[in-house]
Amino acid sequence: MASEMGFRLSKQRKVILEELQKVNSHPTADEVYDMVRKIIPRISLGTVYRNLEFLSSKGLVLKLGAPGAQKRFDGVAEPHPHIRCAVCTQVADVECDVEIPIIPDSCTSGYTILNTNVEFVGVCPKCQKTQQ
Repeated sequence: MASEMGFRLSKQRKVILEELQKVNSHPTADEVYDMVRKIIPRISLGTVYRNLEFLSSKGLVLKLGAPGAQKRFDGVAEPHPHIRCAVCTQVADVECDVEIPIIPDSCTSGYTILNTNVEFVGVCPKCQKTQQ
């Protein structure tokens, strides 16, 4: 897959990708670092950040996040809807079919659409309990 896309999937990139694909928690880069260090103890946080950005730029992982919030990463690269907690910023997949909107070319104001990101914002059950 990687060689077909014109780049090498190094051991570090492979481990990062595999660890991301094992979880559905949409971890932050720091959380990915903690996961990967169990397999590659000498890996640096900077290396994890750079490789997450690289994998995201190649379309192998999704980078999620609202302005001002810490970025989270998803090992499922196909576009799919998410729901984010406005309090703790936890992200979850929407577990039902949701129609992804398509904008007609006549409504793009001249923009070229690169991708579509559907994100719902709410308050997760854990934060609802602490707010009561």
